Amino acid sequence: MAQGKILVVDDERKIVSLVRGYLEREGYQVIEANDGRRALDAFQREKPDLVVLDLMLPEIDGLEVCRRIRRTSDTPIIMLTARDEDADKLIGLEIGADDYVTKPFSPRELVARVRVVLRRSRPAPLTSTSARFTHGQLMIDEERFEASCHGQPLTLTATEFRILAVLARSPGRVLSRSVLLDSLGETYEGYERTIDAHIKNLRRKLTAAGGEEGCNIVTVHGVGYKLQGPAHD
Repeated sequence: MAQGKILVVDDERKIVSLVRGYLEREGYQVIEANDGRRALDAFQREKPDLVVLDLMLPEIDGLEVCRRIRRTSDTPIIMLTARDEDADKLIGLEIGADDYVTKPFSPRELVARVRVVLRRSRPAPLTSTSARFTHGQLMIDEERFEASCHGQPLTLTATEFRILAVLARSPGRVLSRSVLLDSLGETYEGYERTIDAHIKNLRRKLTAAGGEEGCNIVTVHGVGYKLQGPAHD
């Protein structure tokens, strides 16, 4: 049985072939696209479980492809980039990518990150401490993978949902970036700054839903982040 359907988008056919081989050996079904326009067509047609998306693409670049996907879908996206500039990586995360891998990369690392990101996107198994819970005006339902603030549904990526759920489980407690990464199942160094980009997105979405009056994410400089409720809590 297939582990999931993965759309791999890159204009370098050798890279697509290499990635496809590794993913298929792990039981994934792979769909290919070699430019941005074909990627969007394939995404609409095939409805993949995850997208591996190169930043530099002909026709429509990877950032714009990511933006268009995010307008209608929270399907996980892992960006591939040959650029070393942190700004480029953070832009991708801020417009909705869940993770990134910098070229040249190890195919085994990419497969591992695909596995981690897909695991985030699936509802957590029910336990005595995971189901539906609230904090102030924030409600999180892990079984349904839903969250709302002031009664307004929050449209979150899988990574954003996991981070918010972890913070909401320990309101008022400061959690470091490394602790937040560990909660997502990360096993690689050098990705702590991705947490900052996801937190920025969460703040924007919470504020749009009235989060400033209900609960918001506070930075504790030099330490990490905490979820803070109303002043009377």
